[in-house]
Amino acid sequence: MDFSIARRRMVEQLVKGKGVSDPLVLNAMLAVPRHLFVEEAFQSQAYSDFSLPIGEKQTISQPYIVGKMTECLLLKGGERVLEVGTGSGYQAAVLSQIASRVYSVERHPALARRARKVLDQTGCNNVHIKVTDGTFGWEEQAPFDAIIVTAGSPSVPEKYLDQLTCTGRLVIPVGEKGSQILKRIIRNGSQFYEENILDCRFVPLVGQYGWSEKDI
Repeated sequence: MDFSIARRRMVEQLVKGKGVSDPLVLNAMLAVPRHLFVEEAFQSQAYSDFSLPIGEKQTISQPYIVGKMTECLLLKGGERVLEVGTGSGYQAAVLSQIASRVYSVERHPALARRARKVLDQTGCNNVHIKVTDGTFGWEEQAPFDAIIVTAGSPSVPEKYLDQLTCTGRLVIPVGEKGSQILKRIIRNGSQFYEENILDCRFVPLVGQYGWSEKDI
């Protein structure tokens, strides 16, 4: 299978074709070999418009959602970005094409190890991964110009708001376990402005400031 053709078709039809227009995002998704971030058995489906299992009851989001969430961060290039939920490493790889530094937290050690291996293989040397409760963010590396959360939270953890720069952006799915609203929160000094982007469905954000393990 010619993955480069499949990748270009994915970006043109499933990302740009659905309304994502930021050239930085589109070029980043063209540059990242998505098929390497899924298990070999699913590589032929890597450029289709649906999520795929990656183990530990987690998934790699569909291409459109990755593109939309990345665009919502309003990146211009050179930012420091926090990702909550490393998962396969694909979202971090896309961010790494735009941001100067990507800090990614993951609660499953096995996923973090596999993501690190593929990120190294694809030359994403500006991605830093930490195994921890993602609902705490990464205080030692704060503040961040942008924070992206790739799991659904029952509410917006205060930790994320505290770790934004004075003009930072947070993109996070908020709602029930089976259905959320993707929200963007923009900080302006001590003020926070929230907007709803779209309906979505993510795996639960598990941790002290998210869902508890027994809830899922």
